[in-house]
Amino acid sequence: MISGQGEEKMPKKDTCPLCGGNKKSGKTIFTVALREGILVVRDVPALICGQCGEDWIEDKVAVRLEEFANEARKKHLQVEVAAFS
Repeated sequence: MISGQGEEKMPKKDTCPLCGGNKKSGKTIFTVALREGILVVRDVPALICGQCGEDWIEDKVAVRLEEFANEARKKHLQVEVAAFS
């Protein structure tokens, strides 16, 4: 078998797996529906595709967003808006 034949190519970390565009550092808005209401977190660090606009967050950022969600659940508010800091 010729090298590369029949093997799937893994997308590069900076290449969007959806459209092939380039991912760059930026900010996004994270929203989640909670039982009691909605949480919106602005200015979340993310990799954003310059072509299709899809965004990806790193694991350490996801952990922090989970902390935001847990705090919002405790408050029982219908809408909570926070800035990622």
